[in-house]
Amino acid sequence: MFKHILAAGLLAALPTPVLAQGADPQTAQVNSSDAYRFVAVYEAANGHPDAEALQTGYIDGASPAVAIFTPNRIRSAEHLAEYVDTHSGQYRQAIDVCLPIAESMTPELRQIYGAMHTLLPDRELPQIHVLFGAGTSGGTAGPGAQVLGLEVICAIKDNEPNIRQAFRMFFAHETVHTFQHQPDPQILIADPLLFGVLMEGVPDFMAMQVTGELPWTERDAWARENEAMLWTQFARDRITVRDGFSLSETGMAFDEPANAAVRNWVSNYGNAPEGWYFEAGYWIGRQIAQAYYDQAEDKVAALDALIALDDPIGILQASGYAGRAGLAE
Repeated sequence: MFKHILAAGLLAALPTPVLAQGADPQTAQVNSSDAYRFVAVYEAANGHPDAEALQTGYIDGASPAVAIFTPNRIRSAEHLAEYVDTHSGQYRQAIDVCLPIAESMTPELRQIYGAMHTLLPDRELPQIHVLFGAGTSGGTAGPGAQVLGLEVICAIKDNEPNIRQAFRMFFAHETVHTFQHQPDPQILIADPLLFGVLMEGVPDFMAMQVTGELPWTERDAWARENEAMLWTQFARDRITVRDGFSLSETGMAFDEPANAAVRNWVSNYGNAPEGWYFEAGYWIGRQIAQAYYDQAEDKVAALDALIALDDPIGILQASGYAGRAGLAE
């Protein structure tokens, strides 16, 4: 969604306002119809479908989930065909392993949706779709739907228990993205990086509330050991990103130093800074969200404020995160 592709991670999950029917926690299910459209094309081409086959057999006539996943992910039939051709084994693995697991996850989805409905009874829950993208995203959210990329989920987790845990996290995390809205431009101008990490950290925080599980335990362990360093770098990068950010009628842009600072924190899976765990911004955002929630007397109002993100700077200040963590202000 950002004009500059390197900054796309901050707002890529924001939905656009169109009507969609919500899911019932008791009857919600994982929709795999688009995934099987891809499988048919993949199998017919012995794992190497061309762009025309993918366009006509997969993209055209698919559910709205494929349209949600196309910008910045599938991009085009040509791009998808090129990626599948060079990563055919990755798709074979996802078809054989992750697709059956996804279809068996409906009971766990309903448990998560039941917990989410208890926590936020007035929010409409999204439909769930699984499909195949171009190796760029495990999940995103759109109007009334969350869409999960099977080939990525299967690549980042190496056994069935871990794959199931990843699905549970995505079910909860992407649901929160469907509750978020486009920010006022002045909110972005004030502190783009803080807004971006809270955009991802709040869904991770709420995923913990409804699953009882810690997102990305390896990242959490690494980040706790390096919390002081991360906080110091985050403070510096907030300034760099703010100073290098511009907003116009044609969209958002970052200068090169700001782009580099953004990529320290988000959209860096497989390309994190040396010695860093990927997407450390999710962790920083979750810590701020947790601290804000913990200090709030009105927990319902706190959740609403975290989802709305109408005042990220105020949330950070009220959280007292640095003081609570024993970090330098």
